[in-house]
Amino acid sequence: MIALKITNVKQFMGRLLAGEDFDSFLLEEAVIRTYNTFMIDGHQNQDFYSSQEWEDKQIRPYDFSTWKTIRPICFDLIKGKQTPASFHFVLHLMPEYTASILRRGDTAVSGPQIKAFVLNIKYDGTTLTLVTGAALHTFVPDKTPDSLWDQAVCEFLTKREIAYEKL
Repeated sequence: MIALKITNVKQFMGRLLAGEDFDSFLLEEAVIRTYNTFMIDGHQNQDFYSSQEWEDKQIRPYDFSTWKTIRPICFDLIKGKQTPASFHFVLHLMPEYTASILRRGDTAVSGPQIKAFVLNIKYDGTTLTLVTGAALHTFVPDKTPDSLWDQAVCEFLTKREIAYEKL
């Protein structure tokens, strides 16, 4: 787990909300504080779907909504002349990318053991920070997946020319 301070908040927000850079993520949760506090639970609602649709992986491949789907809603809540008082997004890397992260290092941990590679994005009104995390289905003493995820996030930001400082 690492914490990163984004040094150009405006540029990052453009990439997050107006670009496709983060479309390989799922949204677990969003809390946006502007003139009201808006909370989005990214878990898909089973009551919305028929039982057949709920089981169909073509219609509903993930338990969480994709960032690509929710991004325009968050953009509409944040855009305007005033910056938000704060916000917090909890994103999960789409599971199909997990194996490629694990292949970058020497680890016995396999893709099915990883519940999620998580990226927490927090803005407190002045500072924007990213905090990484790896959630596993069971305890494993090998912390290599955490390190590989930390490295992948740094490479992701660098490739997109998003400036950051390690905290």
